Amino acid sequence: MNELLRPGIPLEEDFQNNSLRPKFLTEFLGQTMVKENLAVCIQAAKSRGEAMDHLFLIGPPGLGKTTLAQITAQELGAEFKVTSAPALEKPKDLAGILSTITEGTVFFIDEIHRLKPAIEEMLYIAMEDYELDWIIGQGAAARTVRIPIPRFTLVGATTKAGMVSSPLISRFGIVQRFSFYSPEELAAIIKRSASILEVQVEEDAALLMAGCSRGTPRVANRVLRRIRDFAQVLGSRTPGTGATATITRKIAELGLQRLEIDALGLERYDREILLSIIQNFGGGPVGAETLAISIGESMDTLEDYYEPYLIQCGLLQRTPRGRMVTDKAYKHLGVQGRHHADERLLF
Repeated sequence: MNELLRPGIPLEEDFQNNSLRPKFLTEFLGQTMVKENLAVCIQAAKSRGEAMDHLFLIGPPGLGKTTLAQITAQELGAEFKVTSAPALEKPKDLAGILSTITEGTVFFIDEIHRLKPAIEEMLYIAMEDYELDWIIGQGAAARTVRIPIPRFTLVGATTKAGMVSSPLISRFGIVQRFSFYSPEELAAIIKRSASILEVQVEEDAALLMAGCSRGTPRVANRVLRRIRDFAQVLGSRTPGTGATATITRKIAELGLQRLEIDALGLERYDREILLSIIQNFGGGPVGAETLAISIGESMDTLEDYYEPYLIQCGLLQRTPRGRMVTDKAYKHLGVQGRHHADERLLF
C-alpha cells in the first residue's frame, strides 16, 4: 500500500484533496495547451459516438494528471475505472478489470512505466484489437482464446516517460506533457480552493503562498490547508463574507515560517539535501545512491520528488559524475562558496 502514496503527502490529505478536484475542463486551471487539445479530442469523439483514442499523460507528481483523467471521463459521460501499475501483479489482474468494463469506459493506469512485461503484452492487444488473449489449459493441451471486450479509452500517466517502452508509447494516439504552473496560475488555484474550503484569502497572501508551492497544485492546496489552520487559530474572521477565517499576508508569512517553507518553496528536507552535499561532499559531485543513503531516503524519492524542483530552481545540477550544488544554492543557504569553484567547469 505504501508504494502507492506520494512522497511527503499524507494519505488523509490525498483524500481531502478529492473535494478540491475540478470536475470539468472549464474548472481546470492552468495547462492551457493540454486542455485545448484534449477538448478538441473529446468533442470529436462525442460527435462520432465512439470511444476517444488512448491518452498518455507525462509530468511530475501533483500537476493534475489523475484529475484530468477523471475530467476526461466526466466530459465523455463515461464510466471511470482507476488502478496503478504496481497493483497489477499478474495478467489475470488486468483481465479482471478489462472484462468488466462497458462501452467507452475511461480506464486510468497511474505510474504506467512500472507495468510488468507480461501485463504490457496483454495490454497491447487490448488497446489495438479490443480483445483479451487468455490461455486455457496447461502443457500440451494449452490453447489461446481471444475474448472480445468493449472499446475503451486507456489513460496512462507517468512521471518517468523514459522508462515507458516504445511499443507501449506508440499505441497511444494522444500524448500530452504537463509543465510546472506559474505563480499566477497557482494563485488562481489557491483562491478557487479557498472558496471551496470556505476561507477568505487576500490577493497578496495567495501570491505569496503560490510562490512557495513548487509550481505544483497539490503542494499549493496542502500549503493552503495548513495556513488556513493558522488563520483560524491566530487570525480573525471577516464579518459578512461567510468565510470561517481570513488569510492575510501577515498570517501567510507566519504560517510559512512556522512550517519552515522559505521564499523559494524549499522545505527543511530540501535544504538538508543541499547542505548534505555541501558539508559532507564538498559541494559535489556525489552519486545519487550515495546521496540518498546520506540523507536516509530512497533513491526513487530523491530523484522523483526532491531533485526536479531543486534543479528547476537552479540550486542543483546533474553531471556525468554526480550531483552538484550551484552558486545560487550557496547564496540561498547563506553558506560560503567553495574556494575551487573553477573545478566545476571541468565537468
